[in-house]
Amino acid sequence: MRILQSVPVVAYPATPQGSAQARDIAAQWLVGKREIPIAMPCMLDRGPVNQGYDEAAIVIAAALVDRQDVAVLCEGDPLFYGSFSYLLQRLGERFPCVVIPGINSVSAAGAAAATLPLITGEQRLTVIPATAGDEAVRRALLGSESVAILKPGRHRPRLLELLRKQVGPKRRFISNKPADRRSASSNALPRFPPRQGRILPYF
Repeated sequence: MRILQSVPVVAYPATPQGSAQARDIAAQWLVGKREIPIAMPCMLDRGPVNQGYDEAAIVIAAALVDRQDVAVLCEGDPLFYGSFSYLLQRLGERFPCVVIPGINSVSAAGAAAATLPLITGEQRLTVIPATAGDEAVRRALLGSESVAILKPGRHRPRLLELLRKQVGPKRRFISNKPADRRSASSNALPRFPPRQGRILPYF
């Protein structure tokens, strides 16, 4: 909170429609500050996504050149599959940066389960994005004691079916939005019947 209170400018990732979970969490500390929303469309084509980071980097750089410190809000850890990583690649060599570590989604989900250790001793933990193909996920499930599949979104029905086939109910745990204390967690695998236009949770 000390950083947020001290900076005049705050940036954060947002959907094209303007919603921003990180901003919602920190809203009470943003009064009177200049805000830079970073439009992040969720799509396979990286072109518009990279354009959003390019445009945000230009605006943030201008503020920094004007001697205005900028804080970038992130859910989880900024450098663990975090949106901030892409800004750091664009700005890190030009401006000094302080990264404040956070609790990544894997650790948050493990704490939400609170029934078994996430990983111990000589065991292996594999972290894999949902965009990996079925064979890559299957190999991870067979080759590691613990596997975290991140950001399932539209891949959720496919991944849940794979988990039903590969993993017994005592070994699986589903956590939606682990950074949100109101989120649901369960060992049961939900079903998402096909429906045109259905929007599935990203996290």
